[in-house]
Amino acid sequence: MGNCFVSPSKVRRVSNVLLASALVGLLWGCASRPTNVLLPVADTSPSSSKVEMLVATTRSRSSNPAQMYTGERGLAPSFAEITVSIPPPSVRKVGEVAWPKKLPSNPATDFAVVQAQELTLQTAKGWLSASVRKSPDHSVLVFIHGFNNRFEDAVYRFAQIAKDTDTQSVPILVTWPSRGSALAYGYDRESTNYTRNALELLFQYLARDPQIKEVSILAHSMGNWLALEGLRQMAIRNGGLPKKFKNVMLAAPDVDVDVFRTQIADMGKQHPQFTLFVSQDDRALKVSRRVWGDIPRLGSIDPEQAPYKEDLASNNITVIDLTKVKSGDPLHHGKFASSPQVVQLIGARMAGGQTLTDNRIGLGDTIIHATTGVAAAAGSAAGLVIAAPVAAVDQNSRENLGNHIGALTGSQASQKSGAGKKCVGSATKDCKK
Repeated sequence: MGNCFVSPSKVRRVSNVLLASALVGLLWGCASRPTNVLLPVADTSPSSSKVEMLVATTRSRSSNPAQMYTGERGLAPSFAEITVSIPPPSVRKVGEVAWPKKLPSNPATDFAVVQAQELTLQTAKGWLSASVRKSPDHSVLVFIHGFNNRFEDAVYRFAQIAKDTDTQSVPILVTWPSRGSALAYGYDRESTNYTRNALELLFQYLARDPQIKEVSILAHSMGNWLALEGLRQMAIRNGGLPKKFKNVMLAAPDVDVDVFRTQIADMGKQHPQFTLFVSQDDRALKVSRRVWGDIPRLGSIDPEQAPYKEDLASNNITVIDLTKVKSGDPLHHGKFASSPQVVQLIGARMAGGQTLTDNRIGLGDTIIHATTGVAAAAGSAAGLVIAAPVAAVDQNSRENLGNHIGALTGSQASQKSGAGKKCVGSATKDCKK
C-alpha cells in the first residue's frame, strides 16, 4: 500500500516536467522573430497600404519606444494613435501578418509602424472626431483581443483585420494588460476584470458622441469576457444599450455559458445583434473548461442541444457552427484562418445586412453559392469577421514560454528551448488563444 501513495509535490513535479516537455517540443527549433517592432520607420513603400488606428489601453507605458506598452497594468487608461504600413498583396496572403525577419522593418515586405504617438484624453477625442467625420458612414469598429497577446501583437493583428476587410469604419483597438505568455492565463483573466470600467467609459463616450452613427464590436476568446462585461455594466447603468451599438461578434468566446446567460439578461431586451461563432472541437476551449470547473465554454457548445438552442433563440442570437469545417490548426481554435471560404461567406452575408441563421452555413454547396459576389463584403464594419479570428493562432509568445520552461525544469530545459530556433509549420499556431 505504501508504494501506491504519491505525494502532491511529486505530482506537481511530474506535471511540470510533462508540461515543460510538451512546450519544449512546441518550441524546439522555432525561429524567433524580432520583438519591440513599433519604432517608426520611414514610409518608403508607395505601394503599401496604411491603417490608422486609435489605441485605448490599460497597459503600463514602456520606457522603450519600440515597445510602447508592456504587459503590466497601468494606473489609468492611456491613448495613442498608430499608423501601420502593410505590404502589397504580392508579398503576403490575406489573413497573415508579415512580421519583420529583422529590424528595422521594411515597409515593402513587412508590417511596419510609420507613425506612433501617445495622446492625452483630449487629443484622443480630437483624433476620433476628425476621423469619424471622414468615415463614409460615421461608424467605428472596436476590436478586443484575446489571451496571450503582447501590445505589438494586438496592433499588428488589428491592422491586418482592418486592411483585409477594407472596412471604412474608424478602427479603435482596446488592448488590455496581457503578458503575452501561454502560462499567464490567471493574470490575463484578472486583467480583463481590471479593464472593465475603462471599457465601459469608452462605450459611454461612443454612445454620447452625436457624430458616431454606428458602433460594431469584435471580440476574440478571452476578450469576449471583457466585451460582455463592459456592455453589461453600461446597460445596467443606463437602463439599456444604445441603438447605435449594432453588431457584436463573439469569436470563439472563452466565457462560462451560465455567466453569459446572466450577462445577456442584464443587458435587457434591446441589445445589439449578437453573432456567435462556435466549434465543438475547439481544443483550446476544452482546456479552459477544465480550468474553470468543467463548465462549458460558450465558444464550444452544441447550439442544437437544449438548453442552448432555446436560450439562443429567445435572445435572438445568431449562431455559426463550424464544428464540421476542416481545420489545419491543431487546436481547432482558428478555423476562420484555415477555412477562407467560410470567412468570406460570413463577411459577405453580414456586410449585406443579411441574418446568418443557418448553423450549417459552412458546409458544402452553401458556401460556394453564398460566396458569389464576396468582394462586396469589404466595405462594412460587420465584414471585419473575415480575418479576425486568426488572432487566436499567432506565433509570438515563444520567448515568454522559454522563460517559463526554465523556471519549471531548470536551466537545461530553458537552454534547450532557446537553442534551436527553427519553426515547425502549423505547430506554432497553438501559441495564442
